[in-house]
Amino acid sequence: MFCCIRKLAGGGAAPALLRERKVYFCLRLKKNHFIEKEKDIYIELQNLGLSPGISMFIQGVKVTKSHGFANFNIAGKWKDKVKGIISKEPWFILTNLDTLDEAISAYKKRFCIEEMFRDFKSGGYCLEDTQVGGNRLISLIILIAIAYTSATFFGREIKDKGLQKYVGRVKEFGRYERRHSTFYIGLYGTAWVNFTTSCWDLVLELLRLTPNKRKYYQRGIRAMELILSTS
Repeated sequence: MFCCIRKLAGGGAAPALLRERKVYFCLRLKKNHFIEKEKDIYIELQNLGLSPGISMFIQGVKVTKSHGFANFNIAGKWKDKVKGIISKEPWFILTNLDTLDEAISAYKKRFCIEEMFRDFKSGGYCLEDTQVGGNRLISLIILIAIAYTSATFFGREIKDKGLQKYVGRVKEFGRYERRHSTFYIGLYGTAWVNFTTSCWDLVLELLRLTPNKRKYYQRGIRAMELILSTS
């Protein structure tokens, strides 16, 4: 079993409990946390000398002066420059995994998990606004899981046809990560093409007023037809 938590919380017994039950964990530490590098000699993580492109793995250290997490490992990694952009700060991860690669690989899974939570909540289905519980919540989650899977597959088909630029703003200056997920493209691709029935008169009026933009409208209409044929 694996537990991934964004940052260190209080309470010294939790990691020991996880260890006894053979649960692996990765706890994100702030750069101003202290570790005991030598007996009674503490150093802030930010002073360990990490720089872009550099990683480190420290085994069997005591973490923080107050809580005293002992005999665990610290994985440190500062991503190298990507497309001219440097990460603002490194990752410092408290873990009971045995190697740097294992810790970094495990911690990266957090981002996919958080994206899915966002899609289930404010980014898509607003699950938290339903305020249901018990069997009703279970039933709703099952329905959302089916809808989520369907939207993701639909988004994949839209991307395969090269139509995602009509659905979302896929590029943004100074940003090298993708702006919208495959789920988003599938969900809002459906919403985009559905507006044709309610706004078609407005589209025709815009075509009449701006004939020089006709080819762009025609491309959009063609994209809608292709998306509708996919769905």
